[in-house]
Amino acid sequence: MANIAADMFVGRERFATLLLMRLTETVMLWLSEDQSFWDDIEEGPKPLGPLGLQQFYLDMKFVVCFASHGRYLSRNLQRIVNEIITKAMAAFSATGLDPYRELPEDEWFNDICQDAMERLSGKPKEINGERDLNSPTASVSAQSISSVRSHSSS
Repeated sequence: MANIAADMFVGRERFATLLLMRLTETVMLWLSEDQSFWDDIEEGPKPLGPLGLQQFYLDMKFVVCFASHGRYLSRNLQRIVNEIITKAMAAFSATGLDPYRELPEDEWFNDICQDAMERLSGKPKEINGERDLNSPTASVSAQSISSVRSHSSS
C-alpha cells in the first residue's frame, strides 16, 4: 500500500505518509465505533473465546507494527488500537475468563509481527549476520504466519 501511494505521489512522500496515516486511523476508528461489530463480540451467539481473543489481539498488534514499519504510526492510531484492545479484553472478561491468563506475553505478539513484516518485505531472517536459507522467513509465503504460530503454540 505504501509503495502504491509513494508511486502516485512521487516527490510528495510526506503527503503519502500522512494519507496512509489518516487512512489507517480512520479504519481503526470505524472499527472501534462499529456498534454491530461490538454487539456481536459482546453479546453474539458465540462469545469471543481464547483463540479469538488471541487472534484479535495479534491483528491489532500487527496494525501497529505495520504502521510503524511504514512510518505512519501516530499517537492517535496507537490510542485507538489500545482502546480497541481494551474493549475486546473487557468483552472477553465478561465471559468469566481472565484475558491476561489466556494471552501470551506481549513479546510473543511482537515476534510474530516482526516475522510477518520480514516475510512481507521479502527480507530473510539473519542469524549471526548471515542469511538462514532454511528459515521460514527466507521467502515470502502465502501461508498466514499468525495461524502457523497460533496452531503450533497450542
